[in-house]
Amino acid sequence: MSDDLQWRRPVGGDPAGERPGADGLADAPRTPEYQGPPRSAPPPADWRPRTLIQVPTPRSLPTQDSDALDAAERAARTTTYGVGMVAGAVLLIVLFVLCGRALF
Repeated sequence: MSDDLQWRRPVGGDPAGERPGADGLADAPRTPEYQGPPRSAPPPADWRPRTLIQVPTPRSLPTQDSDALDAAERAARTTTYGVGMVAGAVLLIVLFVLCGRALF
């Protein structure tokens, strides 16, 4: 016997005629509409969560020295440009060496 034997049509006729509502005369039961969650009781007016730690007020930040910041940014930019130029020169020399070996 085959495993598909349980899925074959019944011998005695059309299975659609045996289902309720298949002929269009009987209405299928309607599902109830969702009413939403039930309302909860509000807490008492004087209720507050417990306070465990009193946080101190934040301290004031130190003032920024704009001239020192600008000088530091200029130094960082000069260093970055210098490292980039050295890396570019090294890559250019490597390119010349590889192309020279390939051509000669």
